[in-house]
Order: sequence, then structure tokens, then C-alpha cells
Amino acid sequence: MEKLDLRKDLKYLYAPSAKKVEVVDVPAFNFVMIDGAIEPGEGPGTSPLFQENMQALYGAAYTLKFAAKLRKENPVDYPVMALEGLWWVEDGVFDIQKPGNWKYTVMIMQPELVTPEMFTEALAQLRKKKGDQPVFARLRLERFREGPCVQTMHIGPYATEPATIERMQAFTQESGYQDLVGLGGKHHEIYIGDPRRADPSKLKTVLRHPVQKVK
Repeated sequence: MEKLDLRKDLKYLYAPSAKKVEVVDVPAFNFVMIDGAIEPGEGPGTSPLFQENMQALYGAAYTLKFAAKLRKENPVDYPVMALEGLWWVEDGVFDIQKPGNWKYTVMIMQPELVTPEMFTEALAQLRKKKGDQPVFARLRLERFREGPCVQTMHIGPYATEPATIERMQAFTQESGYQDLVGLGGKHHEIYIGDPRRADPSKLKTVLRHPVQKVK
């Protein structure tokens, strides 16, 4: 059986150094995605819709993983990739410390072998197992290219992200780029650690912002 490890193959995107900020050009990848919005007065950890979306997203990701592993021809085994979130606001300025008006897309990267037909079959399996829940209709398989970005590894609780973002923004300006978050770009987090299990001081989160070169 063939085995894939995208985390290892894409280490430069999923395990960057915490000691430096760097520019990367993120190519196109396939993702299972679902959109939502944080309810006023709530955060990602307390939003009922966010929890519902997360369960559906992971359900689809693991269904696809086992479908690839158990198929009769060319079976492939691979670990499910890290959860990722794109965050933005439609009105006002995005503030990492004020989640009450955030919009989001949460997503999990899929290997190239995952086809639209496999995704459709995975949704059918989820409905058969869990019932025809409306949330399943909001899942989609989409190709996403992020392009030029600045990124770094944030180590610590989510509450201390603003200091890391300040480092990123300083590097962006010094390197002759413009941060596009708030200008059509989205704040990107990749959750390498599980906040339910990890020591908050050791929690790892890749932070990534789209940028463009200043002319």
C-alpha cells in the first residue's frame, strides 16, 4: 500500500521556524472547506455553528481518508492534515482580539488523489451514517491558491498572537511588501496542536498573511 505524508513533504508550509518570519509562495492545493460566521458575543470555542461545521469537516476528511485506504485498486494511506482557518470581517477592520464579527472558512487539505467523485461519495456515506443534516450541503471540495504570503510559527496561547502578528507586519514592511489582510486578504491560521490537550504555552499555530510587493 502506498503511503503519503503531506506534512513531511510540505514541511516548509506546515512546520516553519518560530524564530523568523519568511516570505513563501503557496501553490494551489485541494481542500475540503466549509464557511461560517461567529455569532455576536461568541468566540470560536463557544460558537454552536463553528462546532457543527468542525464536526462535519472532520467527518468528511476521515471518510475520504478511509475510502482511499480501503479501495481495491491503488489503495493509499495518509494522515489527515491539520485544520486550517481563514478569518476576516466584512465591515470594519479585522482585529484578532475581537472575534464577535468574524467570518471564516475552515478547511483541511486533501491529497491530489481525492477527486470530486470521491467527495460526492463521502458525503453520501456521511448522510447514510449521520442522517441528511443540512451542514453536509455546505461542505465543498475546492482548489485554493494563496500565492505570496508571509508566515511564521506562533508558539503559545491564541491570546498572545497579536505580538507575533506585529512581528509579521514589521517584517512585511521592511521587506518591501504590503499586508493584504483587511484589503481583500484573510488572516490564516493552521492549527498544528490540539488546544484541548496541549499546554497553552507550547501550542503551535502557523500564522500566514497574503502580501503583495510594493511597487
